[in-house]
Amino acid sequence: MLIGLTGRNCAGKGTVAEHLKAKSFGYASLSDVIRDELKARGQSESRDAMIGLGNELREKFGPAVLAERILPRLKKDSNWVIDSIRNPAEVSALKAAGNFHLLWIEAPTEVRFKRALDRKRTGDSKTLAEFRKAEEREARNADASAQQLDALRGMADVEVVNDGSLEHLYKNADATIAGLPQNFERPSWDEYFIHIAREVSSRSNCVKRKIGAVIVKDKRLISTGYNGTPRGVRNCNEGGCPRCNSFAKSGTNLEECVCSHAEENAIVQASYHGVELKGSTLYTTMSPCLQCAKMAINAGIAKVVYNVEYAVSETAKRILQEAGVELVQAHVK
Repeated sequence: MLIGLTGRNCAGKGTVAEHLKAKSFGYASLSDVIRDELKARGQSESRDAMIGLGNELREKFGPAVLAERILPRLKKDSNWVIDSIRNPAEVSALKAAGNFHLLWIEAPTEVRFKRALDRKRTGDSKTLAEFRKAEEREARNADASAQQLDALRGMADVEVVNDGSLEHLYKNADATIAGLPQNFERPSWDEYFIHIAREVSSRSNCVKRKIGAVIVKDKRLISTGYNGTPRGVRNCNEGGCPRCNSFAKSGTNLEECVCSHAEENAIVQASYHGVELKGSTLYTTMSPCLQCAKMAINAGIAKVVYNVEYAVSETAKRILQEAGVELVQAHVK
């Protein structure tokens, strides 16, 4: 879940963020992108400098730039609270990431001005009139790259009012988040195991192409394999395979290739460790060649799921189907 926080100055966004951090939410602020840029330029941080540089970055790289730069920092295994959202394009970019909810944090102007005075931050307004004038600039702007807080309020999924005690704010925030739908999608089993096979392929030492395969039984991983030279033979990336290192044309000089295929290694590894494959499913990042298809059939594999089509695999596909092995292409991005 991605929880976005927006609202006017000193409404309590940071307080809500700290509350969620205590509940194991990761924390990210779009302002961190601006701070990093200010630091890189050797400029000091102030409210006016932050606003000015934020507008500059949006104008130069597009109004969604801060969100686009923060998203890669968010690991997908955690919930996140995202602070300092100031432009509608940032909301659109965050929504595109999935399972995103925007919260508008609201508090009366006089209350927020008093908080601003109490925190004594450099660049904050010293009078209520200055405070209101600054807020007007942030609320709406003809420049699409500037802050657009009024528009954000209309985009918010829910409003959290912060006009009382901290206990009251925390209670409101907790009730709000508990009521948000959990819209994340889990991958199908085929997607799940193809993704694992892709990760396995990263261990390949082949200089020409990296392939990964996993064998699964009862949704349990029982063997893995990736392509490369046999155990004890010099790695392909160290010159161990003459065909691969000459970058031979596809389908030619196959007799010179000493690399074992990913599916072959997964099957052989199971045999090496005494693991039975009868009735199992082979997942591979590329459809199997004829040799691997024959091995899969004779190993008792019942189903083969592949991602990318191999150019010379028609005979392999034919014998798999003739042998009663289910063959499925999973179009996994």
